[in-house]
Amino acid sequence: MLSDIEQSRLAISKATDPKKKSRLGQFFTPATIARFMAELFTPNSHSHCRLLDPGAGIGSLCDAFLNRWISGDLKFKNVHLDAFEIDPFLQPYLMQTLGKYENISGFSMHIDISDFIITASEGISGNLFVKPLPSYTHAILNPPYKKIRSDSKHRSALRRAGIETVNLYSAFLALSLSLLKHQGELVAIVPRSFCNGPYYRRFRKFLLTQAAIKQIHLFLSRSKAFKDDDVLQENIIIHLEKKGEKRPIKISTSTDDHFYDLTSQNYPVEKIVLPDDTEQFIHIPTASAVASIAQGKNISWTLSDLKINISTGPVVDFRVKEHLRKMPGPDAVPLLYPAHFNSQGSEWPKPDIKKPNAIQRNNETEKWLLPNDFYCVVRRFSSKEEKRRVMANVVNPADFPEMTLLGFENHLNVFHANKQGLPKTLAYGLMVFLNSTALDEYFRTFNGHTQVNATDLKQIKYPSRDVLMALGEWALNQLELTQKTIDEKLEAITA
Repeated sequence: MLSDIEQSRLAISKATDPKKKSRLGQFFTPATIARFMAELFTPNSHSHCRLLDPGAGIGSLCDAFLNRWISGDLKFKNVHLDAFEIDPFLQPYLMQTLGKYENISGFSMHIDISDFIITASEGISGNLFVKPLPSYTHAILNPPYKKIRSDSKHRSALRRAGIETVNLYSAFLALSLSLLKHQGELVAIVPRSFCNGPYYRRFRKFLLTQAAIKQIHLFLSRSKAFKDDDVLQENIIIHLEKKGEKRPIKISTSTDDHFYDLTSQNYPVEKIVLPDDTEQFIHIPTASAVASIAQGKNISWTLSDLKINISTGPVVDFRVKEHLRKMPGPDAVPLLYPAHFNSQGSEWPKPDIKKPNAIQRNNETEKWLLPNDFYCVVRRFSSKEEKRRVMANVVNPADFPEMTLLGFENHLNVFHANKQGLPKTLAYGLMVFLNSTALDEYFRTFNGHTQVNATDLKQIKYPSRDVLMALGEWALNQLELTQKTIDEKLEAITA
């Protein structure tokens, strides 16, 4: 028998226009997830709890927290809840959810219908005309997921509060963390995208400076945590302690919100955020193959050590439309897209693709072209259905006879040597390493989306140049490269 709040959630989710969901970034928390999140808070001797739910929706999360409190598991003598909800349609449902607690001794609440980002930011920034929000002992949140425009009122307000971030969910998380008392606890369900990439660099630094990570829970299925809202997103639940002591971090996983296959393991902090990582990527180790990449003594070189550079393809096609050509012709050179590569290598030109096959060579475009030579390339975007996230190919100059220059479109990452080609065996060795299962599984410990950035590939540790060359020599002598032979060879050569 579903609870009243769970019945409301399912009914509202089904009835809400998808365009509205997208506009507000609004997805409701299933009861099973809400209970799991509430269970993460540490029972302690605080007599007073001040709880923040900054995007309360219909009240699923604060309801789960309050249920745990009245059961006696959390020992607070009293609880005051501040619940923010800006959507007028949801406010009656929220009041109905919380109404059943009104007569509970020690409970008080305030439902705030203002914009949490504006209200919290103005208070934190010291706006004299705005009453600042109080400090909280606990925060529980499922924030909205939506990009913030750089010229929006939200971005301006956040900057005044000293917070620089690109999405509503990370803004909610940063503001809630700022409002916590020393050793206050926060539990949130959010997309995993902040764990890596340049766009969230400042946010990661803020989070890791302000708090200790106590636990991260990863849903292994992209589609099942919010299945009733058709959300296809890799989600995590993160448990933080404001200014807490850095202790081993629990990493738990389950396929979906039923938690029937829940597993957990503790990891030292330095395995989650590598000490020498200036980007401060947050790794979530879950795969058995991780050790061979993350801990292997023979896989400890940076691209800088190897004197290899990586860049996104310099040709941004929509900026050079007048120079693009459907097919090669006089004074034009190959323009390579991900569509020109497959498991067998490269295929160029391809008359049947919608993209151009060539770019005019002239004074304006020549600065974006590279010599026709050996390179290793990796697609910047993979589809969710593909088994591997990292997919590498070799550019072989023999495939482009009589061409002196090549264009690489911006949806490719290109390994090169200071804008020159790589030795043939090195290019093939890089390809083998990057196409291994062990590398792909390691990559997924810090990358939770389908985009593969040059910054991500720069953070990886690689085998030595000699080992990469040996892998390349081996690859060139194979009649066929399969996933099995690649994985076996990498294991043998790096053992």
